[in-house]
Amino acid sequence: MAAGITVGALLAQDLLGSTGLAGLPAALYTAGAAFGAVGLGRVSRRFGRGPGLALGNSIAALGSAGVVTGATARWPVLLLAALFVYGAGTVTGLLARYAGADLAPPERRGRAAGIVLFAMTLGAVVGPNLIGPTGDLADTWGLPRLTGPFLLAAVAYMAAALVLVVWLRPDPLPPTRGSGAAPAGRPAPGVVTGATVMITAQLVMIAVMTMTPVHMADHGHTAQAVGLVIALHVGAMFLPSPLSGLLVDRIGGRRVATTAGTVLLGAALLAGLAPPTSVLLLACALVLLGAGWNMALLGGTAMLTDAAPAENRAAVQGLADVGMSVAGATGGMASGLVMGGTGYPVLAVAAGALALAVLPAVAMSGSRST
Repeated sequence: MAAGITVGALLAQDLLGSTGLAGLPAALYTAGAAFGAVGLGRVSRRFGRGPGLALGNSIAALGSAGVVTGATARWPVLLLAALFVYGAGTVTGLLARYAGADLAPPERRGRAAGIVLFAMTLGAVVGPNLIGPTGDLADTWGLPRLTGPFLLAAVAYMAAALVLVVWLRPDPLPPTRGSGAAPAGRPAPGVVTGATVMITAQLVMIAVMTMTPVHMADHGHTAQAVGLVIALHVGAMFLPSPLSGLLVDRIGGRRVATTAGTVLLGAALLAGLAPPTSVLLLACALVLLGAGWNMALLGGTAMLTDAAPAENRAAVQGLADVGMSVAGATGGMASGLVMGGTGYPVLAVAAGALALAVLPAVAMSGSRST
């Protein structure tokens, strides 16, 4: 996923001949992810978590192959449609954390989800570094160099689907019998609060992260310095997962979510108030931002999983991740407008104020600690 998304904008720019349309792949990817989260959630509820995740990975493999075909044939319509399909399938990366939480006993749900999320670290770090080697392979086969990461993605996602089909036993969430209609009734407070925590954290994180490279470049920092700050941020998003999961199990998802809101607030304020010439302080702010997002994701996941009824859990989890996708897209678009109008410090402080919404949401929740 990391390698594919990295070159998606470059492929679109090359094929469409317009820099202004280079952001279209990200929009299609986000829209596809939202669609996939809903669809795969319903499939998982009806047929089981394993078939749902296997289908999602197969869809991602199909989308990857479509991108390669569209780019090779220089057919923009196929390329863009394939990127949408690709996004719909790659949502399985985050949905997989629910499989860990589903199968674990309540007192170990945080650690189980944390282990799954931690496993994403390797792919997130290694993936972009394979752009060169996979590009060489694509060139050897007579394909456009930029399709190399999608060749890798097609193989990796299909392998993941096969692993799930063959070895995922027992199914973390057995299928719901009956018509498949969602049970009526208002969602439990823990479901609403868990989703609110994750959606708010996603919005805050994306808004600050997206504009930090622009802010640094505007103040003369090198691409190497920008890359280092973002790399530290991405590491902080995933590496603390085992520790965050352990905290969820020890003190409860609500308390971890409250801590996450405080950390996100501190990160945003540090980013906004730090001297723009200080790479160290900006790096510290982005590390805190990643760690706060990680705690919010695992705390919210535990709260939602614990509160959602088993017969409707997969659909509820899918809807929560749709909210995260929409929040990410909104944060990315709004951050540019806010920064262009008022500057990075105002953007960061405003994001910090938004992070405060996590605290009353958790405090007012009627759910028990997870």
